[in-house]
Amino acid sequence: MGPLGAGKTQFAKGFATGLGIEAVVNSPSFTLMAEYEGRLTLFHQDLYRLADADEVLAGGLLDERQDDGVTLSEWADRLDEGLDPGRVTVAIEPTGEERRELAITGHGPAAERYLAAARAWAGRQA
Repeated sequence: MGPLGAGKTQFAKGFATGLGIEAVVNSPSFTLMAEYEGRLTLFHQDLYRLADADEVLAGGLLDERQDDGVTLSEWADRLDEGLDPGRVTVAIEPTGEERRELAITGHGPAAERYLAAARAWAGRQA
């Protein structure tokens, strides 16, 4: 989550690198979703042009293939929160020309392990 130019696609590029993906990752603004093979398959979505969860579902952007990978959704506010009760939300807020503040929140008990890992990483960066 974050405004235009906040760095959502840049975040996706870094996430893909962490999964061992060597392909060039770009915003799928017009294709809506791109798929990349790595340690886990990355499904990178850009929902900016969609109005709501009904359009996401009608576009076939959520399916069982994603159960075996990880899905990053830019503009995830277009999704109904009930579609993924175990999601992790990363909010990116520009705080300067080249600075960003990240807020990571988890939803549901399954997300706690990811939040714990993020807290551990942040502690090492301080």
